[in-house]
Amino acid sequence: MNLAILGAGMIVHDFLTVAGDVPQLELSAIFGTENDLEKMNHLKQQYKIQTVYTELGACLADPSVDTVYVALPNQLHYSFAKEAILAGKHVICEKPFTLQTRELVELAELAAAHKVLLIEAITNQYLANYQGIKAQLETLGELKVIECNYSQYSSRYDLFKEGTVLPAFNPKMGGGALMDINIYNIHFVVGLLGKPKSVRYFANVEQGIDTSGMLFLDYKQTKVVCIGAKDSTATIRSTIQGTKGSIIVNGPTNMLASYDVEPVHGAKSHQDRSVHGHRMFEEFVRFAQAIHENDQAFVKERLAHSKLVMEVVEKALADAQIVLG
Repeated sequence: MNLAILGAGMIVHDFLTVAGDVPQLELSAIFGTENDLEKMNHLKQQYKIQTVYTELGACLADPSVDTVYVALPNQLHYSFAKEAILAGKHVICEKPFTLQTRELVELAELAAAHKVLLIEAITNQYLANYQGIKAQLETLGELKVIECNYSQYSSRYDLFKEGTVLPAFNPKMGGGALMDINIYNIHFVVGLLGKPKSVRYFANVEQGIDTSGMLFLDYKQTKVVCIGAKDSTATIRSTIQGTKGSIIVNGPTNMLASYDVEPVHGAKSHQDRSVHGHRMFEEFVRFAQAIHENDQAFVKERLAHSKLVMEVVEKALADAQIVLG
């Protein structure tokens, strides 16, 4: 996988710290604005990236690049992913995949027509601890309640209240608590239970954007609440409760650092199947493998999951009367 990174923000800096550990991954290029040039040149030297680009067309025309990682602000995911697909590149797109389901559907159809792979980067789906939790579900009996709480006070919220609206709180840029951190909870739950029967979102809305909120998903037998907050904080953890026991996930649903299994009858056990210290390692190992093997079945499965998540997001935003983009 010869990768071009689109973007030079925080997520790119984070990814680059682990990129060197991923087999079959070469850092072919990085693209950003002229304002990012000094930063990108520094990253080029530090991480041995081959080429720096400030012109998208030149980056996508680079014959050494076969895959593009879209790590730009949310509202740019669709348009930049589309340009990369049209240029014949495989695309890995940061979460949230797009702002609307129809955009994701269009990208998937376009990728199929151009015979390239399209995948969403969403860490929890690939973590060994997530696979362990899925395997433990049947030991819990009938699942009754799931609660995911990812609440982390944002320093940008102070600026937001003072009148400086940065992308994290900008509705035109696809910001808000649901799209930023609660979406990890949605991926976590949808990956376990699939499509919910109903979706409700009770959000704290300021200046047209959700600064926090509670998402309710009804799976008939199982009731789910996903809490995401950028205007307040609490202990970050998730619980899965069944008639025969429970699982307590320690830390946020984008990391799944470890989990505890607590049967109704029996001894509590602490589980940690982590294979690497960085949450992005396992997903990019799998992406590199899929691209090397042209694994269309894997991509089809992952796109179906991403589409379900986007449908939940759309229903939630509509319920809270929040308009993004």
